Amino acid sequence: MLKIDVLAIGNAIVDISARMEEDFIVNNGIIKGAMSLIDANRAEFLYSCISLATETSAGSATNTAIGIANLGGKVAYLGKVADDHLGQVFTHDLKEQGVIYKMRPLEGGPPTARSIIFVTPDGERSMNTYLGASMEFGPKDISITNVAKAKVVYFEGYLWDAPRAREAILLATSIAHENGNEIAMTLSDSFCIDRYRDEFLHLIRSGIVDIIFANEAEIKSLYETASFETAVQAIRTDCRHIVCITRSENGSVVIKCDETFTISAFPTEQLIDTTGAGDLYAAGFLYGYTRGLPLVNAARIGSFAGSLVIQQMGTRMISSLRHAAIQEGLFEDN
Repeated sequence: MLKIDVLAIGNAIVDISARMEEDFIVNNGIIKGAMSLIDANRAEFLYSCISLATETSAGSATNTAIGIANLGGKVAYLGKVADDHLGQVFTHDLKEQGVIYKMRPLEGGPPTARSIIFVTPDGERSMNTYLGASMEFGPKDISITNVAKAKVVYFEGYLWDAPRAREAILLATSIAHENGNEIAMTLSDSFCIDRYRDEFLHLIRSGIVDIIFANEAEIKSLYETASFETAVQAIRTDCRHIVCITRSENGSVVIKCDETFTISAFPTEQLIDTTGAGDLYAAGFLYGYTRGLPLVNAARIGSFAGSLVIQQMGTRMISSLRHAAIQEGLFEDN
């Protein structure tokens, strides 16, 4: 059976990104630096406040899938869109990016999800997300064949906001482990962790999840501590396999049992938009990991990918990530 490097599962969303001043964030009660779930009316209001925006197909796991494909990996995606214009845009775009996507769109339900992202002058992003059709994703949408073929099944913590999606993920983890494959999870953001801390800890401690991705704020939130060192020691005890923690300009830390690897950040000329930095880090790491590279090498690819995406507006790489990584000497062209 021909293997897939990664099967990514997430909320299929169209991103609407716009620059906005700090006053707008404060005056409209937007939670800065987080992902806030909104309803259809709130989505329409916020969209009406935008004069200029960039619209792209995205979502956390989507960004990671596209990043892996851009690096040259074989990646498939599961996520629900509606049979509408934005759904068609999402589907066409994923396929154009080289991601395998064969899900049938939802008919007669809510419209395709969209996330309105306000980027303030400091580069921080505040996401206001209407989940729409993505909330209809459930166990019936799990492709047993693709899960069985994937070396790593990767999912986003945001899926825990939809009960049927949780069931789908647990089904996928069972199929993956039965076929000797691994499960990777991103904790998504601190507010998501606050909503599902106990459930996320269960996924980690029970061994359901093999690889964890988080940033420094998220790992501290998971263990309700202000100390990074305390959080690292706790996750080292809880996770049986691999933990990747990004630390912005301080690089990243990869933990495997008693081993700790510290990876320096790549220099950046300018910080434009932090959107997608963690998603692209996961893409780079998973690309290297599924190719059998040492953990440090895989993490360096992740760090490099994250450093590039924050120097542009939006999550979609403007130029070839694979070519840039090869030029940097991170892996060979073959």
